[in-house]
Amino acid sequence: MGATQALGRRLAAVVQPGLTIYLRGHLGAGKTELVRAILRGLGYPGKVKSPTYTLVEHYLISSLNLYHFDFYRMNDPHEWVDAGLRDHFNEGAVCLVEWPEKGGDLLPLPDLAVSLEINGMGRNVVIEAITGKGNECLRRLREPI
Repeated sequence: MGATQALGRRLAAVVQPGLTIYLRGHLGAGKTELVRAILRGLGYPGKVKSPTYTLVEHYLISSLNLYHFDFYRMNDPHEWVDAGLRDHFNEGAVCLVEWPEKGGDLLPLPDLAVSLEINGMGRNVVIEAITGKGNECLRRLREPI
């Protein structure tokens, strides 16, 4: 298992409803791969598609609603609001957002911000907690397996 898959499985163990995670990084940095690994870690067996053209993909895992957003193709921050996507950011859902900067100030603050950067044959990853809920997830993530 690669490092990105291992990180995704670790994140899957600490995600909870109401959590918003921003995923930052250049094209090809591994954002969608990380989402795929999180979903696999949550037990989702189906196909995981990139929402580059659809803006959002919804996954129902047991009773958990997970939304994977990709705002790469947006030209205006109001597009995601006009598309009715704001309602997905609620206490009953986990929202993973690629290219959050395209949502501007209209997006809710993340609980966690994950930055991925290609470094030679591997990646550097920085995870930052923004909220108390994010701090709790980060604390649990640091616990030994």
